[in-house]
Amino acid sequence: MWGGSKAVAPDLGENIPVLGVRQAWSSKVGASSGAALDVRVQDYRVTIASSEGGLVAIDARTGGDLWRASLGEPLSAGVGSDARYTAVVSRSNALIVLDQGKEAWRQSLASQVFTAPLVAGGRVFVLAADRSVSAFDLNTGRKLWNQARSGGEALVLRQGGVIAAVGDTLVVGMSGRLVGLNPDTGTVRWEVPLASPRGINDVERLVELVGRVSRVGDSVCVRAFQASVGCVNVVRDRANVVWSLQASGSEGVHGDSEAIYGTESNGHVIAWRRDDGTRLWSSDRLRLRKLTAPLVLGRSVVLGDESGWIHFLSRADGAPLNRVMTDSSGMVAAPVVAADTLVVVTRSGGVYGFRPD
Repeated sequence: MWGGSKAVAPDLGENIPVLGVRQAWSSKVGASSGAALDVRVQDYRVTIASSEGGLVAIDARTGGDLWRASLGEPLSAGVGSDARYTAVVSRSNALIVLDQGKEAWRQSLASQVFTAPLVAGGRVFVLAADRSVSAFDLNTGRKLWNQARSGGEALVLRQGGVIAAVGDTLVVGMSGRLVGLNPDTGTVRWEVPLASPRGINDVERLVELVGRVSRVGDSVCVRAFQASVGCVNVVRDRANVVWSLQASGSEGVHGDSEAIYGTESNGHVIAWRRDDGTRLWSSDRLRLRKLTAPLVLGRSVVLGDESGWIHFLSRADGAPLNRVMTDSSGMVAAPVVAADTLVVVTRSGGVYGFRPD
């Protein structure tokens, strides 16, 4: 027969639970397609949005609703939240802010947004697809400042980027660079390169930092899409690259004070030493499976896959500890933890809470 067949992921084999896990509750939110939306956690609150504009805040202790809302229009980015206020961006480029589930205000944006807004310090920060960053007053919606990037690239990545608060600095990803901004004015405090464009066409030269991010103290570790993984030491008015290594994944990283963990595009899971990038272990047990970014939880590294499985691997060596099934639609976002509960969201809108036995 002419042509090759698509590679099939190997069978997972028998599940021998070393770590006890049980489903504590389940809930629903609208289905998500065409947008990878983040899940936001504050204390016991888990805030989730669907791509069609449904939002819900769930109490992770019980699985019950704190509030629900429907915006009636599709979303391109979300969710940002500080427990009271929630921010999302519609596909019509509107920044929409809700106060305890009730719409408070909205503002038109000049560019598309694929990264969840950051709600912090009485402001909403938005990283747009054109690499511009804007700040809005959380109470009034008034634009406070805009930091535009000159010389935009021909292509942009339709995936969540990097925007986070590190001390009193707003840290964002702009192409292959991590940039520290003054959150009051938008002025640049520092910037460091983690990846550079390569190749001869626009697709090969596309470079972007992607979420999620692993931050421990002054150490911030990130992934550049299909290019590298690296860690940066951040101080208020300066930053330096501690290490950066070639890596071919498309999802963000997570970690602890000793190591960071990531998934490659071929399904391999890798652990690197946080202080110098030395590879600690690599597992191909989940090869050819499309995996989420990892979550470090207890003695486990937790990952979801496109078939609906949640995998628990040992932080020490990548050995399997357990796996549990959700539904067959696959994960829409990386797993999160709230109130000692592992929370995952599937593309069909299933929300599941798991706890140790």
